Amino acid sequence: MDTLLLKGLPVSQNIKLSLKKEIDSLRNKNVIPTLSAVLVGNDPASQIYVNSKHKTFINNNCKSTVHKLDEHIPENELIDFIYSLNNDSDVHGILVQLPLPKHLNEEKVLEAIDARKDVDGIHPLNVGKLLRGIPDFISCTPAGCLEILKYYNIPVQSRHVVIVGRSNIVGKPLMALLSQKFKIGNSTVTICHTGTKDIKAYTMQADILIAAIGNPNYIDANMVKQGVDILDVGINRIKDDSEKGYKIIGDVDYDSVFGIANSITPVPGGVGPMTITMLLNNTVKAAGRTIS
Repeated sequence: MDTLLLKGLPVSQNIKLSLKKEIDSLRNKNVIPTLSAVLVGNDPASQIYVNSKHKTFINNNCKSTVHKLDEHIPENELIDFIYSLNNDSDVHGILVQLPLPKHLNEEKVLEAIDARKDVDGIHPLNVGKLLRGIPDFISCTPAGCLEILKYYNIPVQSRHVVIVGRSNIVGKPLMALLSQKFKIGNSTVTICHTGTKDIKAYTMQADILIAAIGNPNYIDANMVKQGVDILDVGINRIKDDSEKGYKIIGDVDYDSVFGIANSITPVPGGVGPMTITMLLNNTVKAAGRTIS
């Protein structure tokens, strides 16, 4: 079987092209879609992610500000800072980069974000709207997964989707999205996790398999059936002898499933580019609402 590569770059470019008209229109009305990213501490991976988001916004004629805060900042000071961004009319989207230092209560910090500026789609109000079937801001990686399925015409309705991973930012939102009567949805969804006995018994049933567990090469040819469509959300750094000293691989053993799967997202170059693109999309959406 020829396995179709579900590359994220053409999907991302297509969305950015459609956003350009809206961004230009907003700028003509003196509204520049603006993201404020909050980075607490000096975690190297977090700095890379925030810088990538910053560059994407600048390259698409939007504005991005990165607020680097001391890793020992008291929780009340961080929350007060978020409140100041909530009250800044020039800020349309707020992103608090995770993970946070251990002394900070992640839930309290995220709940401090104005839900109308929650372009990462993780505020309880936006999560609740999604579960009720009236989504507003959708978490960026799940939204990107849906755009890939849409762009490549991968059928979803009435198929069995198996998600491996139950995180708040990927597994759970995808479960809510794909199980409801949405255009890209209306499927039967099974979610597997560390408490699941015999995960293979479920992955072998999958018409669409979504791997989001952060475990390199966990899914291999022995765990999938012929013709499955695979979205690999995993991003794992593995040390090697290259100049960088590492390589990026997914949660799926790409080589072993190639020729068995009907389609698969590569890692890197699959879901990754879509996450930042959907962050841009949500911020433009938020900016558009400021025009009366």
